[in-house]
Amino acid sequence: MIAVIELIESFAGEIRLGVFLTILIGMAGWELVAPRRPLTANKWQRWLNHFLLTALNTLLLRIGLPLSVVGAAFIAQERGWGLFAIIPLPAAVEVLGSLLLLDLAIYAQHVAFHKAPLLWRVHLVHHADLDLDVTSGLRFHSIEMLLSALLKIGLVILLGVPVTAVILFEVVLNGAAMFNHSNVRLPDRLDQLLRWVVVTPDMHRVHHSAIPRETDSNYGFNVPWWDYLFGTYRAQPQEGHDGMTLGLSEYRDERQVERLWGILSLPWRRGAPPS
Repeated sequence: MIAVIELIESFAGEIRLGVFLTILIGMAGWELVAPRRPLTANKWQRWLNHFLLTALNTLLLRIGLPLSVVGAAFIAQERGWGLFAIIPLPAAVEVLGSLLLLDLAIYAQHVAFHKAPLLWRVHLVHHADLDLDVTSGLRFHSIEMLLSALLKIGLVILLGVPVTAVILFEVVLNGAAMFNHSNVRLPDRLDQLLRWVVVTPDMHRVHHSAIPRETDSNYGFNVPWWDYLFGTYRAQPQEGHDGMTLGLSEYRDERQVERLWGILSLPWRRGAPPS
């Protein structure tokens, strides 16, 4: 079984890497051609440290977790664990239901990371970014990545999520995070239409405002429906997209918040209250 799990994880990893590079290159090119806002921090310093953080997180997850989310799905499927094993449904319904439930869980996790002071200290690393572009979707503290992986593993086993759904969800979540953090300009009409089905860059940018009531809105990553349903949707930032300040008012020193050691040590610095 271990060999089979390793084969599936390798296959899933190749898919994720291929999609990751495709979206990264595509959105980076779009940002160059049609940027939404001028960048204020050193772009190449930010990019270098965000990629170093991503590499570190990938390594720590492989070392720190004996089982990946995909591996957990395979074991649950093989052993008949989870809700979908108890209540058999058509394969398409299981996959669609799994995608929606996993996305709802990520929304709930995101809200929790804002509301619980200890969790916020870890999550503020993501919000301390002074600019917002495609690499901001990769900027998460290692502890948050570990906690998120544990949550997904537990939920996958509890529900008995199909392996196909897990791979699809991980690919979509990673791609959506890069898309909706991107510094790209969409026509207003197109943005409004897309907001019915996906979280757009303008919608998610509100969440990265330095104004706390705006930071506490638009929590969705993939679909906007949970924000609509639970009353956390905010259409536009108070100061407009061109005039709004990104990041956190407590952390404005580029040397501290845009370098790897500063990013990793941010949760333990003084003056980091919940949003």
